[in-house]
Amino acid sequence: MSARTISVSMIALMAAMSAMPAGAQEAPEAAPEAPEVEESTGTHEFGGHVGFETRVFFSSPTFSPQANGRVQPSLMLQPEYRYEWNDGLDRITVIPYGRIDSVDRQRTHFDIRELNWQRLGDDWDMRIGLAKVFWGVTESRHLVDIINQSDTVENPNGEDKLGQPMLNVNFLRDWGNVGLFVMPGFRERTYPGWSGRLRDQMPTDIDNPTYESSMRSRHVDFAARYSHFIGDWDFGLSYFHGTGREPRLPISLQNGRLIRTPTYDIIDQAGIDIQSTQDAWLLKFEAISRWGNGDPQFFAAVPGVEYTIYDLAESGADLGLLAEYLYDDRNANAPVTSADSDVFMALRLTMNDSDDTDFLIGSTVDRHTGALAIGVEASTRLSEEWTAELEGSIIANMPFDDPLTGLRQDDYLQLRLLRYF
Repeated sequence: MSARTISVSMIALMAAMSAMPAGAQEAPEAAPEAPEVEESTGTHEFGGHVGFETRVFFSSPTFSPQANGRVQPSLMLQPEYRYEWNDGLDRITVIPYGRIDSVDRQRTHFDIRELNWQRLGDDWDMRIGLAKVFWGVTESRHLVDIINQSDTVENPNGEDKLGQPMLNVNFLRDWGNVGLFVMPGFRERTYPGWSGRLRDQMPTDIDNPTYESSMRSRHVDFAARYSHFIGDWDFGLSYFHGTGREPRLPISLQNGRLIRTPTYDIIDQAGIDIQSTQDAWLLKFEAISRWGNGDPQFFAAVPGVEYTIYDLAESGADLGLLAEYLYDDRNANAPVTSADSDVFMALRLTMNDSDDTDFLIGSTVDRHTGALAIGVEASTRLSEEWTAELEGSIIANMPFDDPLTGLRQDDYLQLRLLRYF
């Protein structure tokens, strides 16, 4: 779906809903320390950040078309603008995002993460336009998080998301919260280019995707979520019908070379997420049942626990011990996954200092093949305006038939410096 198509869909939706009455609910997360300009008609809020990022790869690339250099610097920019009026009952949010990469042309890209109008009511809220929505509770894999498409050219871990055109109405009641979503446009998944690192062993033909629906990227998707709590237990039930965010990647021969073509199917997915805090224990669970993708139905689940040691050795820091099991019984007709029977374990250290310093190191082991993936993340604030982030990944014992085999020589360490404004 092109940027022009996104803008047209968003404008049409906003025009159709402009007569909705005023109201209130929880507003989207605000940008940190953003300056405000007050007027009689409302409040303007400007913020965002600019970043310099460098990836250093430990080895030469696996495939000859990939760039030989082991250093991959890039620049990114994410400005943020919010305008509130009507005593905060109406808000417009604008968050564009762009990156310039020195190696991979596909990674040099622009996206509109958010461009929406939100109206708040006493026990409901409505949002229309491009937005991001997160569902889920587990650390290693977000099974139920299906609203937004993954921006995997940013990072293959799927944490970065593209903005999704939507009409979202939420109702807050004593018996629970209900969210309804109508999504009039589909965003195709991004992939690294022919010369990029952190890609599959065969390049992906992003210019010629195929769709099960004759409407292609114009297919209208629907989703709903109910969330509530019972005692110490928080839970959510979700349902999605529409174009699956995970494409199948069949192999074909084009111009004498093997290439993968993204194929997007119409799917139905039912999901559940549960979380409970029991003293120092945090219990987590996510599961989905999905049909479509050429597979009558498959089931996937991630149960997990996190135990926190507070005030470690009287240092003021907290240490979290995480363990999760990743299960997935999909067959070969569904989009590939490496998380069919894996164990994830991690340590999370939160320093609780004035610089918000934290560390996370985790490993995932495939119970069948012994393939090992180790990831590390760290961040700290250098000043009121500057933040430093560290990220790294190492893969070992990766068999050649594993979906992640293309990354077997892409161990890297990444440093990101962010300047907030």
